[in-house]
Formats: sequence, C-alpha cells, structure tokens
Amino acid sequence: MWYFAWILGLGLACAFGIINAMWFEMKDDIRVARAARMAETKSE
Repeated sequence: MWYFAWILGLGLACAFGIINAMWFEMKDDIRVARAARMAETKSE
C-alpha cells in the first residue's frame, strides 16, 4: 500500500505547483492592470 501514499503525495505536490503558478499569474495580471490604469490616469 506504500504506492498509494506515494501516488497521492505526488498528485498533491503537482496540484500544489499548478495552483501556485496560477496564483502567481493572477497576481501578475493584477499588477499589470494596476500599472496600466495608473499610466492612463497620469496621461490625462
């Protein structure tokens, strides 16, 4: 049964990595949108 725990752990590690990458992408999109909004406000 050790293989069940190993596969479960590997799956959770992969899921954590994917969710972490998605979170970093979301934070970067928010930062870019905020910078664009600030540049738009300054140009007016």
